[in-house]
Amino acid sequence: MTKLSVNINKIATLRNARGGNMPDVAKAALDCESFGAEGITVHPRPDERHIRYSDVREIRPLLKTEFNIEGNPTGKFIDLVCEVVPEQVTLVPDAADAVTSDAGWDTVKNRDFLSDVCRTFKSKGIRTSIFIGADPAMAEGAAACGCDRVELYTGPYAAGYRSDRDSAIAPFIAAAEAARGCGLGINAGHDLSLENLEFFIKSIPWTAEVSIGHAVICDALYMGLGNAIREYLKRVHCI
Repeated sequence: MTKLSVNINKIATLRNARGGNMPDVAKAALDCESFGAEGITVHPRPDERHIRYSDVREIRPLLKTEFNIEGNPTGKFIDLVCEVVPEQVTLVPDAADAVTSDAGWDTVKNRDFLSDVCRTFKSKGIRTSIFIGADPAMAEGAAACGCDRVELYTGPYAAGYRSDRDSAIAPFIAAAEAARGCGLGINAGHDLSLENLEFFIKSIPWTAEVSIGHAVICDALYMGLGNAIREYLKRVHCI
């Protein structure tokens, strides 16, 4: 069964906009769990404009579900992950000034680097996932790096969903099949929503995990956080 990991970055963005500790990011993470989230995702960036490194350290011992830390594996990021030892780390090739993740790794060109990073994290017993586009060659390249999973960057799927959802999902099925053929687990994330999530899961039913943040928080403004998470869980558990 696919699991829902809720990304709480946007909650931290709201807190940071005013200063202080409202909303309380750690409490929000625990509330997400209590509402049914099967994991919590954070993506600390170098400027700490949303999740701070101190948040990661505070949240880690509190969680009862799976903790997933996303980020560009710079030295500081690697040190943080090795310190707190989450269940999963997701390697994302973000530039320091990136507004949001908008591309996956070229796992062929970056094979040596990614292989070294995977070895470092796996030596700590941390499941390692590499963020890639919907390209079978990148899935095969990720497998050669020694990771456990890939996370498919689903921005293009979401962009094309309304106009032609079958065409939009086709490259993702191909990439997911290639990854599965290499023995990799499949995660997915970026712009997945209540509108397009169920079709994705039904099309790639072996998806292990989806990580969703922005859409969950946007829906929560109208539905409440608990109701929003429960609605996402219905789509995730649609099969």
